[in-house]
Parts: sequence; structure tokens; C-alpha cells
Amino acid sequence: MATTSKNQINTITKDLSIQINLNGLSFCILNTESNSIEYLEQILFPGLKNTETVLDAVKHIFNTNTQLHQNFKNVTLIHQNIWQTLVPKALFNETLLTDYLKYNTKILKTDFIAYDELISNIVSVYIPYTNINNYVFDHFGSFTYKHQSTILIESLERENKHNPKTKAYINFNTSSIDLIVFKAGKLELYNSFETFTQEDVIYYILFTFEQLQINPETIDVSVIGLITEDDANYRILYKYIRNVEIYKSNYSFTFKSKPIYLQHYYSILNSI
Repeated sequence: MATTSKNQINTITKDLSIQINLNGLSFCILNTESNSIEYLEQILFPGLKNTETVLDAVKHIFNTNTQLHQNFKNVTLIHQNIWQTLVPKALFNETLLTDYLKYNTKILKTDFIAYDELISNIVSVYIPYTNINNYVFDHFGSFTYKHQSTILIESLERENKHNPKTKAYINFNTSSIDLIVFKAGKLELYNSFETFTQEDVIYYILFTFEQLQINPETIDVSVIGLITEDDANYRILYKYIRNVEIYKSNYSFTFKSKPIYLQHYYSILNSI
């Protein structure tokens, strides 16, 4: 692998962020000098269900996409999956990582467990795609990786810091949803659910609202991720929840080519 001198590193003005799951990959390139998103793309992996076949797909993208054949000052890899849980920092013990996950995730002896420390005194414990981590390291050298939950919680917490009301967000992935609730500016709940139909989506949301004593007639709900106003998930939400809308993001950077559905890229754009 070619090495980059310190002087070369100082002249590099681009950051790369990659988001990966078993169904696809997204990546964006930020030019830090012009403060603009130069490239933003989402690629789906239809029919791929395990980390080995996903790695093959990732290798193909890296080998064929010329946008990835350049030097980057910072590289961030975002792992999106439901193999994750939150632990209060005051109760967190690094030697108990397996114990935190074993009740809601099937863990193999070969699984590596990682964790992110959030700014709100919470620790996100999760299983990353280790083979993807290794490949990214081989390709770029040092990089940062984190779980999608970290980005969602921290970015939305900043949005709600001074909000005295209760606010809910639903992030749509290809085969799961993340439900995030803030109460008076503080995180009340974060949970992920595997979903196959729109009935699954509304069931988990209404059941959670019931447990938290949230009235679907009064709660404000914003949706982000892989959803538009035209799809079945949005229609069923609108049927059962009075105040639901597509979240509108404001970013400090500009776009060389702004996507039509900006909400699709919420996580990756907030990782930059």
C-alpha cells in the first residue's frame, strides 16, 4: 500500500463517510475546503443476507467506483444493524459486553463486540461487520467506525436540546426501523425493530407509544431514512398518527447535486 507523507495529508481536503448494512451501502464525499458534498450515492444489495456475500459486493464497488480511488483526510464507517443495545455509562463495564447483548441478539463465539460512548452519558454496544472493518482498513489505513444509533441519538438530541415537549422520530432502514423518543430534551427511548410489512411498522410504534403513555393524537412524529410520502409505510403512519411529517434537515454544507429525497441520507450526512 502506498504511503502518504505528512505534507500530503495536510493538502488533502476530502472526507469520506460510508454506511453499510446487509442490504446495501451508501457513501458521501465532503470537500472540506469548499464545504460541499461532492458525491452522494446509495447502492442496494438485493438478495444478500450474510456478511461474506456483502463483503464481495463491497469489494466490487470499491474496485469499480473511481470516486473511491482517491486520498481522504478522514474516513468514517457507519454500521447499521439491529445487533445493538444501550447501556447507561454509570453502569457500563467493558468486561460485560457479551452480557449486554445476549438477551436480544444471537451472539457467536467469533463475534467481535464494540461500543461507542455517546456525549449523553450513554454507551451503545453493538456487533460491527468485522470483515468490512478489515477491508476498509486495508484500503484506506486508519479510519473511524461507529454504529448508526450513535449518529441518530447524538444528532437528534442536539435538535431537541431546548424542546420542552415530547418528540418522536422513526428512522427507516431497508428491513428495520429505529424509534427514538425525546422528552423535555432528554432521550426517553431508542429501540430497533425488524420489519417486513407496514403492519409490522405500525404495530411496533403504537405498542411502544402505549408503553410510554404517548398519545398518537398529540405526539409530533418526524420520519427519516428510506421513506417518502408516497410509500405504504408513510400512508399507514398517517392513518394512525395525527401529526407525522418527513423530517426536513438543514445542513451547513452545500451539495454539488442535491438528492430529491434528502431524508434518505440523514445518518450518513450527520456523520460528516
